[in-house]
Amino acid sequence: MYMAYGWPQVIPLEQGPCPSQKHIIYLKVTNRLFLVVSPSHLELWSSSQHKVRLGKYKRNAESLEREGENIQAVWSPDTKLIAILTSSFFLHIFKVQFSDKRIQIGGKQPSGLFLANVSLLLSEHVPFADKDLTVSNFVSDNKHLLLGLSNGSLYSISWKGEFYGAFELDPSSCDSSDASISPHSLGNGAASGRAPADSVSNHNTTSKSSIVRLELCLLKRLLFVLYSDGQLISCSISKKGLKQTEYIKAENKLGSGDAVCISVASDQQILAVGTRRGAVKLYDLAESASLIRTVSLYDWGYSMDDTGPVSCIAWTPDNSAFAVGWKLRGLTVWSVSGCRLMSTIRQIGLSSVSSPKFKPNQDFKYEPLMNGTSLMQWDEYGYRLYVIEEGSLERVIAFSFGKCCLSRGVSGMTYVCQVIYGEDRLLVVQSEDTDELKFLHLNLPVSYISQNWPVQHVAASKDGMHLAVAGLHGLILYDIQLKKWRVFGDITQEQKIQCKGLLWLGKIVVVCNYIDSSNTYELLFYPRYHLDQSSLLCRKPLLAKPMVMDAYQDHILVTYRPFDVHIFHARLLGELSPSSTPDLQLSTVRELSIMTAKSHPIAMRFIPEQLQRELASNNHISSSDSLDRDPARCLILRTNGELSILDLDDGREKELTDSVELFWVTCGQSGEKTSLIEEISWLDYGHRGMQVWYPSPGADPFMQEDFLQLDPELEFDREAYPLGLLPNAGVVICVSQRMSFSACTEFPCFEPSSQAQTILHCLLRHLLQRDKKEEALRLAQLSAEKPHFSHCLEWLLFTVFDAEISRYY
Repeated sequence: MYMAYGWPQVIPLEQGPCPSQKHIIYLKVTNRLFLVVSPSHLELWSSSQHKVRLGKYKRNAESLEREGENIQAVWSPDTKLIAILTSSFFLHIFKVQFSDKRIQIGGKQPSGLFLANVSLLLSEHVPFADKDLTVSNFVSDNKHLLLGLSNGSLYSISWKGEFYGAFELDPSSCDSSDASISPHSLGNGAASGRAPADSVSNHNTTSKSSIVRLELCLLKRLLFVLYSDGQLISCSISKKGLKQTEYIKAENKLGSGDAVCISVASDQQILAVGTRRGAVKLYDLAESASLIRTVSLYDWGYSMDDTGPVSCIAWTPDNSAFAVGWKLRGLTVWSVSGCRLMSTIRQIGLSSVSSPKFKPNQDFKYEPLMNGTSLMQWDEYGYRLYVIEEGSLERVIAFSFGKCCLSRGVSGMTYVCQVIYGEDRLLVVQSEDTDELKFLHLNLPVSYISQNWPVQHVAASKDGMHLAVAGLHGLILYDIQLKKWRVFGDITQEQKIQCKGLLWLGKIVVVCNYIDSSNTYELLFYPRYHLDQSSLLCRKPLLAKPMVMDAYQDHILVTYRPFDVHIFHARLLGELSPSSTPDLQLSTVRELSIMTAKSHPIAMRFIPEQLQRELASNNHISSSDSLDRDPARCLILRTNGELSILDLDDGREKELTDSVELFWVTCGQSGEKTSLIEEISWLDYGHRGMQVWYPSPGADPFMQEDFLQLDPELEFDREAYPLGLLPNAGVVICVSQRMSFSACTEFPCFEPSSQAQTILHCLLRHLLQRDKKEEALRLAQLSAEKPHFSHCLEWLLFTVFDAEISRYY
């Protein structure tokens, strides 16, 4: 989950001679650098903590007159070469070399930034057969470039400046895939049982249609070709990339014939297609390019007349969200499930009958990107979205984003503490009063973050009172109650740690450390009261890079690729205090190697043994040795959104549901005497909204119940994203975007806003439906003093009456 915060940063660009085309032609962010190419020159900037121009190349007036202005550009994957095509079809290839001249930013420590020298390597005229061609963008691999032409052909060039000539595709041999609709196909999260009216196309694409856009996905070995008439074709390429053009074959026709831009999420295997009507359609490349859902601003009162067609789409580095820019106005960021996370377009209100068009004489401050969005790119960490406004040559606008700890990968996160982390800070929800939730901006110590920028991993302890934060090297700890940071006393020890994941094991922080010299991984166990080599409790070498990790009580789960699960038991000898010398022993209690064709896990969580004991008790099974048993089950969330439960005894896996973005295991986790959610096993969130799961004493111990089916009015707003739970209040904490305008700033300030969504009436009805009257009464007594309790009773009464009435109609 991504949420914008703060004021956008403006990065000024140099101005060249007055060009004929009033827009930036290329923007690319990679390897802590970003490249901007204008019609007359290029600039290379650092995209790290300090935004500094490192190098540039300005063409002179004679070169512009003879060879024309820059019209297309591409940066090689290794960032060493830049290829630019001019309007007179000259190919310029530039070489980027970094000098020994270090840039001094300020302070005692060096910045790590060096000046770059950009030099022209070659300039050759491209021998196109037709001189009246127009061209698409470049795509490239490490050795070759590909360019689309207006006559429907593709042109191949090497990075050495060798021209291999044009070749044509045969779109008529493609299979049509747009009629296939995913069973969970949605429009902005609303269920759809059939294809939209515009999903049928005759696909009258001919080889003479102009190619206007190319998109390359090397991971899937796919090339997407977009034609000027809106037709979209996927092509297969060889294992050697773009070198063997004879193996580039047209395979499938996608979309509904109104595509104007495309972007691929390689990890999620999702294709995003922007349309002329301003909507974005998501297709599942793993399921024969079936339509997943369509998102647009229509439900927020904006139509194509306000925004124009989609101009660009950019996926976040982890493929969990995507930004959409429009030709006439603004940009918006959506989650994969269709939750609107951020928008530069002012929110007028969902009840507006007419479209809230902008009027120049309106008395409010400047809205970002009022002239439309031309280009945009996320940095490699997802903390910044770099945007070029339509018709702008003088600046780049950078929006700052924070990411939510979604309990994915190798860093654990408790749902009790809601944290959004930015590149150099934490935004922590202060939840003492659920009526007025606020974000606390917690800046990291300058002494740490200046040398270890950016923040890469964050994990909260089980009680939510301690945070572990890791940057490029080392880690620091924060005590929320005492408001104090704990750092390594020895900076040489700190710099030896490259943290790739964080977990909490009670009062012990577990670090997944990468050892650069040996290319190996290990687990380091530090007590939270002292970060030093002398206090290291245990060092555990790992077999390979871990894919996901989890910890519960004294057990640790580590999963390697392709799907090897190892479970360790931790035993602490001695008292964990500064006055003693405790020792931690780690033993392997279980190893599973599972053969499966499913997608890789992105999260795995133990199901606490408490639930297993309750199930055993309900089924009258002896559980005298349950306290000594190792965890028997865990939940698995895969990259494709599939949620399943894994039996750790026999390795059997049972699929539970799909299209899940995140989940929280709640049973046996809170440790609160006043927990109001102890009846719940876990909750998940996806395009259906929130779903709750309860244990069942029957043959199938896990039974799913959907909040949306039980309580239609409980559906979250589509701009509110769930961050976590407050067990003692029975509420879900959600976050949404707000904008505040000031008379002294050009742009508004983006402010994450938290809100509480009660689920008490769902829990009460669940207990009553199962004839658990005593438990329901106890829950009501525990929550009677909560400010939203009367509201919950009203909803409970309403839903019961509504269910009874609907039985007769």
